[in-house]
Amino acid sequence: MSELKATPVDHYNGSPLVPTGNPMIDGVGPAAWANRADVADLTVRGEPKIVPMRVAPGYTIAAGDPDPRGLPVKACDGNIAGTIVDLWVNRSEPQVSFYEVQLTSGARKLLPAALVQWPHFGLWGNDHVIVKAITAAQFADVPTTKRDDRITLLEEDKIMAYYAGGHLYATPSRAEPII
Repeated sequence: MSELKATPVDHYNGSPLVPTGNPMIDGVGPAAWANRADVADLTVRGEPKIVPMRVAPGYTIAAGDPDPRGLPVKACDGNIAGTIVDLWVNRSEPQVSFYEVQLTSGARKLLPAALVQWPHFGLWGNDHVIVKAITAAQFADVPTTKRDDRITLLEEDKIMAYYAGGHLYATPSRAEPII
């Protein structure tokens, strides 16, 4: 078990914990993940379940549906983090699970489809998608996959946890009281 990178706020049992490093990377609070198996989830046919469309023959965007590939990704700070270059599909539950984003640095990171806002689905001239979870600079620290053609259960949990942590930790004001 790894060391908890947080310290109690006070000296009583059950005291809230405050992160001591980068909570989004360290897995503290909403950025915590389960130590799942570091293997790909499989379909009933024994194939990796979540894969990029580039390795999934037969998966396409339906005619007439908008295709987000090529769209810029605008982060919560209003800056562009990168461009969507591929879609990762779930072969067992036909849906897009992740967008693959190429950052301006050239690195590629996965973005959970459930956290993307796409106003009007590009049907009325919208030219970008929005991610309110993290800033453009924080995309650089999104956990990566070992392979570029599949994702393991552990990698999926860490990526989802990173974005979830951004809802509280991406900017200092998010961790402060609302009132």
